[in-house]
Amino acid sequence: MLSSVADLLLTELLESRREVMGADYVGYKNHCRRMVAFCLALQPCTEEEQQKVAIAACFHDIGLWTAKTWDYLPPSVLAAVKYLKNCNGESWAEEITLMITEHHKLNTFTDARYPLVEAFRRADIIDVSLGLLTFGLPRAFISEVKAQYPNAGFHKALVRMALAWFVRHPLNPAPMMKW
Repeated sequence: MLSSVADLLLTELLESRREVMGADYVGYKNHCRRMVAFCLALQPCTEEEQQKVAIAACFHDIGLWTAKTWDYLPPSVLAAVKYLKNCNGESWAEEITLMITEHHKLNTFTDARYPLVEAFRRADIIDVSLGLLTFGLPRAFISEVKAQYPNAGFHKALVRMALAWFVRHPLNPAPMMKW
């Protein structure tokens, strides 16, 4: 399902953040693994690109837990950029930042310099829609990925966090969404 390159890096990155996610850890880890699998199926990737996808996956929603906010894209980007600076990966910062900031974009991301951004956006949509939207991936493949990496309460956690945000911010229910 996942390449060993992407899986090893993703596992390492997520494991070091396990404590901050608490009971949501397994659900988020599996969400990230599903996303990576879908992304790599949508966009054939070099080893370097697989690493970028794994890094973006780890950090794309991390602000939900680190900043405890539904407006989580800015803190997620900050965490990713900090990680990239610490491992001399600054040259990847623009692309990974776009993968994070654009993953809830409602229409297609069209910058041809960064094809991973659109594949990553589609991969997240496939997973968040529970496979209802496929972007051409076979439903059997999506089912296989979902069976290998079960939901483990991830979507319930999203609903819980969304409701908590909505109660406090009814006029701004989805700050992470963009056209």
